Amino acid sequence: MSSNAATLNSLSHANTQKHPKGLAVLFATEMWERFSFYSMLALFTLYLRDGTQGFGWTAAEATALYSNYLAFVYASPLIGGLIADRITGYRKAVMIGGFFFMAGHGLLSIPAIWAVYLALTCLVIGNGFFKPNVSTMVGNLYPEGSHLKDRAYNIFYMGINVGAFIAPIVMEIVRANFGFHAAFAVAAFGMVLSVGTLWYFKGLVAHADNKLGKSAAQLADEAATAVDAPPHDVSHQAASDLMNTVPDWKRIVALCVIFAIVIVFWMVFHQNGSTLTYWADDNTAWNVTGTISNSINAFWILALTFPLVWFWGFLDRRGKEPATPTKMAIGMTLTGLSFLVLWYGATLGESSTKTEADLAAGSFRINERVAANLAAGGMSKDAVDKIMGARDAEGKNVVDGVKFSAKTDEATKVTTSGAEQLIAAVNKSASGEGDKNKAAILQNAYLFRVSPFWLIFAYFIVTLGELMLSPMGLSLVSKVAPISKRGMLMGGWFVATAIGNKLTMIGIYWDIWLQSTFFLLLACAALFMAVVLFAILKPLKKAMPGV
Repeated sequence: MSSNAATLNSLSHANTQKHPKGLAVLFATEMWERFSFYSMLALFTLYLRDGTQGFGWTAAEATALYSNYLAFVYASPLIGGLIADRITGYRKAVMIGGFFFMAGHGLLSIPAIWAVYLALTCLVIGNGFFKPNVSTMVGNLYPEGSHLKDRAYNIFYMGINVGAFIAPIVMEIVRANFGFHAAFAVAAFGMVLSVGTLWYFKGLVAHADNKLGKSAAQLADEAATAVDAPPHDVSHQAASDLMNTVPDWKRIVALCVIFAIVIVFWMVFHQNGSTLTYWADDNTAWNVTGTISNSINAFWILALTFPLVWFWGFLDRRGKEPATPTKMAIGMTLTGLSFLVLWYGATLGESSTKTEADLAAGSFRINERVAANLAAGGMSKDAVDKIMGARDAEGKNVVDGVKFSAKTDEATKVTTSGAEQLIAAVNKSASGEGDKNKAAILQNAYLFRVSPFWLIFAYFIVTLGELMLSPMGLSLVSKVAPISKRGMLMGGWFVATAIGNKLTMIGIYWDIWLQSTFFLLLACAALFMAVVLFAILKPLKKAMPGV
């Protein structure tokens, strides 16, 4: 008997009532890696926009880079998983990914734009090697047919969200006391803990490096946790032999519909690292930065996942659990409703009357739409032209879309002549023109702040929507896809996810539209897809019987 066979044989006779110790190793490995990953994501767009430690980018510029990064990150597991399968093996691939992650976060602690682009390249490569293969190792800890495997993926998924929850909190503290670059260095240290854990306890996960036969459910769980989606057990749906009675083409068309929904869902949902962070930073009335808002989704996932699993089981025992397409339609509806909550909060803020205290305490930005409103509000054309026309030494507009404060000492750190001219216009209170300028800026320059309730409540709703929609997708592919095309259609899910993340670039309009308009558009996009889903539920259920 070979050593591998002996290992598998001993594993199959192990106490099947207990999870192997290797699960704790992979839990910690993943938790610290996600701590590192979400530390960076919580800081990234605010860092790019910061004029002192960052680069003074506009929201549009930061959002564009963020969306490109996310698209590559969510596509990279396709390649990393293939390399591990055919060349490196799983544990070695995870270690390689960990070192690329360390390099990427370490590079972000260097205050140079070339370091940012090199860091993002390292992080994408690291994610490709790390994420799909650590997920594969979780399944490989268990013999085929083990009733503990589903629970293992749920436990592992909790590790993802524990890391995602604590990361922004730690980053808020470190950034406030030591700055952005020190915070990125802490993110790199998180990867040291992750890789160190896997290396030190490698003996407990050695057998998980073997290429075991994988069920469709395991393939779905591996793929789901590779993109931080809930594993299939959250959906509590069983496969059906009726699926084999449906022609392949109908099943493929049904999955293509699901892919279209996924694209829109991720476009809306992953505004969390860009426009929702800007909203939390600029327009939420709390004494922290937008960094902290990135913990809210993970908190709700930790709070809601197991109650939702229990609820599906409760309905299932009574024969009332909704079919998967119905759950996805409900999830898309909730996603849209969450942005209606934000729309309402933004409407309240935009319609409020601002005070001079808002100007003294608030941060704001000027763009072409605001400039037009400033002129309509009484600011002279000459003052508006000077503000909008100011350029730095490289010829870049230093005010248009750049965030800065009304306080002169802070503003001069952020920009140069453009901000100084704006501050001069605000503070020229000795003349009637100065008073009109101040009044115009007060009412038109994004100074409002609303209760954190709107953001926290919106995250509650969208997280519930995520848990009703996201875990269904890959499980659905594993059950519905014809066996001969399962690999291709699993890849289609990743491509759709990457496209959706690329489309988060819609956030470039955050500076151009009213926030209420932006949130309303995203709400309408999600609700439109929900209506489409409800309208085609009957043919979808026929193409996916038993799910």
